[in-house]
Amino acid sequence: MEQEVNIVNKQVITGYLPDEKPQFIKLILFALQQIVVMFPATVLVALITGFHVSTTIFASGLATLGFILITKREIPLYYGSSFSYITAIASIMTAEQFAAYSHNDKIAIAQFGIVMSGFVSIVAGLVIKKAGKEKIDRVLPATVTGAISMVIGLSLAANAMGNASSIPAGVAEANIPIAANYAWVIALITLLSTILYSVYIKKGTLSQLPILFGLITGYISAMIIGGISGIPFITFDTIQSSGVFNLPIFTLPIPSMAAVFAIMPIAIATIPESTAHIYQLDIYVNDLARKKNSKEYDLAGKLWLNLVGDGCGDIISGFIGGPAGTNYGENISAMAITRNFSVPVLTAAAIITMIISSFTPLINVIYSIPNAVIGGLSIYLFGVIAAQGIAIIIEKEVDMFSSKNLAVIALIFIVGLGGTYGFPGGMIPIFGTSFPAIATAALSGIVLNLVLSIGEKH
Repeated sequence: MEQEVNIVNKQVITGYLPDEKPQFIKLILFALQQIVVMFPATVLVALITGFHVSTTIFASGLATLGFILITKREIPLYYGSSFSYITAIASIMTAEQFAAYSHNDKIAIAQFGIVMSGFVSIVAGLVIKKAGKEKIDRVLPATVTGAISMVIGLSLAANAMGNASSIPAGVAEANIPIAANYAWVIALITLLSTILYSVYIKKGTLSQLPILFGLITGYISAMIIGGISGIPFITFDTIQSSGVFNLPIFTLPIPSMAAVFAIMPIAIATIPESTAHIYQLDIYVNDLARKKNSKEYDLAGKLWLNLVGDGCGDIISGFIGGPAGTNYGENISAMAITRNFSVPVLTAAAIITMIISSFTPLINVIYSIPNAVIGGLSIYLFGVIAAQGIAIIIEKEVDMFSSKNLAVIALIFIVGLGGTYGFPGGMIPIFGTSFPAIATAALSGIVLNLVLSIGEKH
């Protein structure tokens, strides 16, 4: 069914509601636009964590299809890799206890934690369906979720700065100092251009692509600097293959309690994000529905279903070798600007993404992105994650003069950041074993908040 145009007060209203399907050519163009929006962040997670880029791209498409089917094609959201899990996944990929494992086996171990993290979202969704959102708000108030978000972003600061100063492999020892200087130049060009694009491009679809534009600017600068200096910041032969098309590398999860403890609790921090997305989407979709004199879409009432779909997306992605993820705010923003909330468009985007993942030349182009460019983007993106934590606290009007709130936030900050930077791999040694800093901070904050809330009236 296509319902693109309606006339209200002599004004032409264009746009697509969730159950509306554009004509084929428009469908493909709109799908490509959604892919462009989600691509940079999804690929960046793979590059930072060491997961296979082609598998990550394929997994985002397959998980999106799973989400759409599980939510009965009623919720227009795209599933992509989440930055929130980077530290937890990295703690597994770099852990000494897995040092002797192959790269793919390390990914497989992390996969188990990712799959299990999906059940956290599913359980949260079922709890909300039965008891209401108020239960989640008591366990996860803004005091906890805001602080966790800030710690996640700040715990990645060292990764961002390390990538920004990274030089290509094989550089002669005598050229290392100048190569490091050039890497900083590339990182700064990427960072500043991304910031300028995000601040000064304010209208239209282009305003939703500052990360992509920043990446392209940094990439071009790396090509120019590499061409002048002779330092190989960009190479195109990472994947050696005689064929143009090759299936991604799929791996199966390897059971590991270390991965469960490191990764599974991070799902707690993504639940508030998914909740905000569905409420935001509800406002946009119903605004268009009213203008088109269409039925109302109760997306807010499907919060529980959104979380169940999100958890199933993690399970699907993790089972084949992709990182943990969430529904993407970038895609929601693009949909809001274009007023295109068509679920068939997102379905097409997911299918096209899976096809792209098997195109070897494109994957080699993605692998050719210099670490310095990734570092420049990361400085901005990881800082924004931390800033979003501040936004949660402000939006929910958290009383920062409350001793209880200060105690919870203080505990999360120090355990999370102190554990991340004070111990190898961000694993806190306690009572003969080790616990991941971010997960320990989150669980400690939740428990302390519940204990201090005993006796309070709701």
